[in-house]
Amino acid sequence: MKQGVRPRWTSPRRPAIPKPALPSTLPADPLPFLDGWLKEAFADIRNAHAMTLATVDPDGRPSARMVICRGIDVRAGWIVFYTDRESAKGKALDVNPYAALVFNWDAHERQARIEGPVTLAPDSDSDAYWNSRPRDARAAAAASDQSRPIESRAAFLAKVEQEAKRSGDIPRPKRWGGYRVWAESVELWVGQPARAHDRALWTRALAPSDEGFSGGAWRSTRLQP
Repeated sequence: MKQGVRPRWTSPRRPAIPKPALPSTLPADPLPFLDGWLKEAFADIRNAHAMTLATVDPDGRPSARMVICRGIDVRAGWIVFYTDRESAKGKALDVNPYAALVFNWDAHERQARIEGPVTLAPDSDSDAYWNSRPRDARAAAAASDQSRPIESRAAFLAKVEQEAKRSGDIPRPKRWGGYRVWAESVELWVGQPARAHDRALWTRALAPSDEGFSGGAWRSTRLQP
């Protein structure tokens, strides 16, 4: 390759088969639509509930990683994931409790972006999800001080084995629990032939409430791709 020439990445050309676009009249609420997309993705996409979580670290730097969506409450308006709250993302959310999520279902040529404030899930929800996990997954989570250094892989596996040998149940560590991302904005994207993609944005105002936040009416607009 000649010096100074940047490589051009190309993908195999796909036939121009029209994909179902968003409705001409956008739905008043995007969350049922998003929930429907997720259910459709589960039919043929492994780990369809995987999503990118972006946060802002205490030093102001953005950081992103993949997590698993463990539920969408369409009525209340939040998406939940679970993790170690003393991890890097947990520390980021302590300082800047706001997040951005991205689902990318390439096989369906669909993408969804959600942004909004973040609150802790109730302990009862965290307990219920923890207890639903396989014992080996609970052992690994209990053993891991997530994001912190360890001297070797063998040392970590020894910690997991020690937890797995615990008699009786493996209790949920206090540091481990759920986060709810409250949808303040939702963007839906559908691939279309000749890159004339379909894209729409919904936004609403959120007000603090006993549950976390309550949302006002959604406003929607089409966006140019």
